[in-house]
Amino acid sequence: MNLVTSLALILVIVTVLTGVYAIKKGIKGNKVRTFLGINVLSFFGILIVTTVVLLTGGTTALAAETTEKVVGNSEGMRYIAAALSTGLAAIGSGIAVAVSGSAAIGAISEDPKLLGKTVIFVGLAEGIAIYGLIISILILG
Repeated sequence: MNLVTSLALILVIVTVLTGVYAIKKGIKGNKVRTFLGINVLSFFGILIVTTVVLLTGGTTALAAETTEKVVGNSEGMRYIAAALSTGLAAIGSGIAVAVSGSAAIGAISEDPKLLGKTVIFVGLAEGIAIYGLIISILILG
């Protein structure tokens, strides 16, 4: 558990220090993209390493005096799968609603009779998030 805590601490420190360095230097133009890319890559790199450490079972040690149930790797994978199915479905739904909603508003501004037809497309896009939620409920059982 100390390894996970130290990796999380490194993650926060690297992310903050990269932003502070960019602000102190007054970076502008294309260098902003470079520093943002470095910041995002370092964040997700350390996040992936921390996740791998968590899934290898390093944190499932049981204290000698307790008789609690140890949660295994499969239990953790269930929670990660449920979170990914809900989160990614919500992100996809948000992108779909943004695109179809703006197109629907443009179509309605030209012809108000199209309101009923365009609402259907926006509603279909929102359904993607509901499908992800249903899948996560099935995963969690």
